[in-house]
Amino acid sequence: MTTPMMQQYHLIKEKVPDAILFFRLGDFYEMFGEDAEVAAPILQIALTGRDAGEGKRIPMCGVPYHAVDNYLSKLVKSGHKVAICEQVEDAKASKGIVKRDIIRIVSPGTLTEAVAERSNHYLASIYFADHWGLAFLDLSTGEFTVFQTADVDVLLTEISRINPAELLLTPELIKRTKLWVGYYCTVRDRKTFDGNAIPEHFPGQESLFREFPAATRAATGLWTYLLETMPGVDPTHIVEIKTYRTERWMFLDQWTRRNLELTESLRGVGKKGTLLSVLDLTKTAFGGRLLRHWIDKPLLLQDEIEGRLDSIQELISDSFLRKDLLKLLSEVYDLERLMGKVSYGTANAKDLLSLTQTLALLPDLCSLLSSSRAETLKTKVPMLGGLETFVAKLKNAINPAPPISLRDGNIIKTGYSREVDQLREIASGGKEWLAQLENAERERTGIRSLKIGYNKIFGYYIEVTHANAHLIPKEYQRKQTLANAERFITPELKDYELKIVGAEEKLKDLEYELFLALREEVRLQTKRIIQVAQILAEIDVFVSLSEVAVRNHYVRPQIKNDGEILITEGRHPVVEEMLEQNLFVPNDTHLSESQHLALITGPNMAGKSTYMRQVALIVLMAHIGSFVPAKNAGISLVDRIFTRVGASDDLAAGQSTFMVEMQEVAHILKYASPKSLIILDEIGRGTATYDGLSIAWAVTEHLVKHPEFRPKTLFATHYHELTQLQDEFAGLFNLHVGVKERGEDIVFLHKILPGRADRSYGIQVARLAGLPPELLQRAKTLLLELESAEPAHAVPAPPAKVTQFSLFDEPQMHPLLQEIELLPLDDMTARQALQYLFDLQERIQATKTM
Repeated sequence: MTTPMMQQYHLIKEKVPDAILFFRLGDFYEMFGEDAEVAAPILQIALTGRDAGEGKRIPMCGVPYHAVDNYLSKLVKSGHKVAICEQVEDAKASKGIVKRDIIRIVSPGTLTEAVAERSNHYLASIYFADHWGLAFLDLSTGEFTVFQTADVDVLLTEISRINPAELLLTPELIKRTKLWVGYYCTVRDRKTFDGNAIPEHFPGQESLFREFPAATRAATGLWTYLLETMPGVDPTHIVEIKTYRTERWMFLDQWTRRNLELTESLRGVGKKGTLLSVLDLTKTAFGGRLLRHWIDKPLLLQDEIEGRLDSIQELISDSFLRKDLLKLLSEVYDLERLMGKVSYGTANAKDLLSLTQTLALLPDLCSLLSSSRAETLKTKVPMLGGLETFVAKLKNAINPAPPISLRDGNIIKTGYSREVDQLREIASGGKEWLAQLENAERERTGIRSLKIGYNKIFGYYIEVTHANAHLIPKEYQRKQTLANAERFITPELKDYELKIVGAEEKLKDLEYELFLALREEVRLQTKRIIQVAQILAEIDVFVSLSEVAVRNHYVRPQIKNDGEILITEGRHPVVEEMLEQNLFVPNDTHLSESQHLALITGPNMAGKSTYMRQVALIVLMAHIGSFVPAKNAGISLVDRIFTRVGASDDLAAGQSTFMVEMQEVAHILKYASPKSLIILDEIGRGTATYDGLSIAWAVTEHLVKHPEFRPKTLFATHYHELTQLQDEFAGLFNLHVGVKERGEDIVFLHKILPGRADRSYGIQVARLAGLPPELLQRAKTLLLELESAEPAHAVPAPPAKVTQFSLFDEPQMHPLLQEIELLPLDDMTARQALQYLFDLQERIQATKTM
């Protein structure tokens, strides 16, 4: 027979065979058996053992409950689920084994501990029925969003943008493994995506659910998973489901976000060297998260953009207001995640104190905003009031220096509860009495080392060393023998022990009950406090963008609708920060309906890529409502920004550099519109020269020859042959990067000038890179031979007609495959499916005999 406790453990473990079980024993979470063997090396803790009954021992390891967050995070980030098993009854009231149960199952998507402060941590769910439905939730903040599309590429772009920690998929979808490469996937029964859980929890949003049925099913699957992994929890901080439409926000694909280094650097993990790193001077965690959202989803509606620009303009013009807001916001805690902890019942007294301190700042904030001339700031004031009485109660209730544990007492401030004050007086008075008793007994007995102490097992005691044993009074009753001392009790001390310990225990229990009541009052204010958090986040972003604009000498862009992008002395916002002051060379840009494709030539390292990214970033910054790095800027709204910059093999997908490059180009040509901005940095470099030139030539023609399709484009190329297209197409014009020659050396001017480059200066660039002199001399000789053998700018004649797949046209699907794709498999029985296969086989055999 195993021990009763281990029997209880095994019964609970059977419920979660796929998770590591954290089994609460006193002040520790213990792991046993295989769980312990798996967890110990990951957590870098000792693997020991425990008696399992019948003379057997079971492997064991444990972590302290008060430090569980980091250990939990380590296991989950290692790919494991963790089930938290707590004591669900008071050990004092239990007559046998303390009742325990699983209160939470933590997976990568439901982890709320030790997550990045300034970015979201999403659990996502996908459902397909005619359309793709996507739902994603940040449990730590309560942000819940749904999205629906008929295009799988759009779906994958959105998944890439939110980068979920976990994806919930139906059994049918998990089979499409290539779509989910790189994501942690959890398969869920299709039935969990059915039901009315979402409409019931979010009343008043019925129109959204009717309009987006696939997205609603995805949200249902996510919600069901949430309730299963957090039984008994009512996530009140998730106050609404939001959605978004492509007509309001600019859609940025994963290549554009990566190539422009908006929030993640190409040189490593983190935001250093990104647009976010330049613009983020936010003081609050939720402000930092909102700024990331703005960068990821630029606006397309001019009125909203102008509203943001007005707020920034006002803060720039009023430096006192800006500085006062910066100071105030630096004292604000993360309200969103604090309310998440309140909702889950994990908020402690320090959390409520942080919440109180933040809400107490609102009157000062309202006073500052009321003095602003910007309507977008003034309109926030009424939404920040009305919490004064509630905040005053919290301030009067919570001790300004509370302990972490809610069971240790000293949570409630003196004066809040008369009963607490009375019990506290008894407890503190008792301790004073004990000190007086200790001094009196020393005097009476002559034992100068006598002391009175307490422990949880034996209670209060009088301790006397063996050396003073001959001085011990007869009325002392022996209680415990130690190596060097004896411990005693007296009737007087025993009576007072009952009085003091009873008061202390009652006090701790009462303070705990009062705290739970306060936390419940906070929970009831969830919707209101979340609204305050959203307003504070927006103000924080406005202050950040205004401060950046002042420091970096940005200007307000003029938002236009005439199809023109006109930038005077534009600068790359990230590169200029990395250079010493005033070393960045500014450049002008002019794209219009009539001159919409700029073909840029010049040597490597001269600045073509920097210039093109610079233009894209300035346009994007204008769309998020930010000031921009330029002397002047007139930016017409664009619906999308596309980039094809550099390429590398995608080994995971088995694709070469050239294939990746062609996929990016095909994606651009499929989704771009006349209102798009396209950045192309080399096309066709990953294949044979003439193949690459032919593709680059065809792509250029495609972008300029159709009157209905003329997206504004910057195209950098080393194929100088393309520059002659300026004579053929009115919408195309040549630019080049200035270079100054000094003998055999060159100096990059980093200036974009009209016309085409005469040379590529490849050998000079190789010299700058440090190639050996003898190699450079050989390259120069070969270059002269090659140039003399072939006329400059010669373009090969079109090749003989060869049957090949088109890069840009959609391949035609075989009728039979179309028929199979449309089969209603979910509605067919196994017999019907088998009969279809027999019929199909007969049809194939019949075609062979024709």
